[in-house]
Amino acid sequence: MMSHELSAALCLVAVIEGLVLFAMPRGWQRMMRQAAEMPPRMLRITGAVAVIGGLALLQLVK
Repeated sequence: MMSHELSAALCLVAVIEGLVLFAMPRGWQRMMRQAAEMPPRMLRITGAVAVIGGLALLQLVK
């Protein structure tokens, strides 16, 4: 069973993703094309940095 906070966080992720697609669909498409051209290693590094940065920010907020 998911906690209330995790459910709320996932809902906020969906809202933010939807806002980006609604506000700038062409920019999102351009970004996805650029991401498709990146090597998998660079995508993994970028993802790891995003996870670590997000966790660090979460600790600061809490």
